[in-house]
Amino acid sequence: MARILVCDDSAFMRMMLKRQLTEEGHEIVGEAGDGKQAIEMYFKVRPDITTMDITMPGLDGIQAVKHIHEEDPLAKIIMVTALGQRAIITDALKAGASDFIIKPFEPEQVKVTINKILAEIKK
Repeated sequence: MARILVCDDSAFMRMMLKRQLTEEGHEIVGEAGDGKQAIEMYFKVRPDITTMDITMPGLDGIQAVKHIHEEDPLAKIIMVTALGQRAIITDALKAGASDFIIKPFEPEQVKVTINKILAEIKK
């Protein structure tokens, strides 16, 4: 199972993700409500996987991914966004995101995406 950092400006969304992930046996090692906090928490807890909302106040998720990847190019970050726009998702992947989940997400979508990233880590 993975050690996961959950980053989203919505406390409700963080709660939903944390609940699902812990029910699947993962450990939530931290959470953040904006991009700046996400960067700080990432380097404090060094998670296996980070979920990152794209739209957050201050520093957005794409900027946070860029900062994290400058220091840790192997970081595994899954973008979670309500914006199904291909250009934004493409920007996130170019910034270093490993994959993405579209809100509102289905539990199976989250499970499959997390397991895919875990399989990549184990290679």
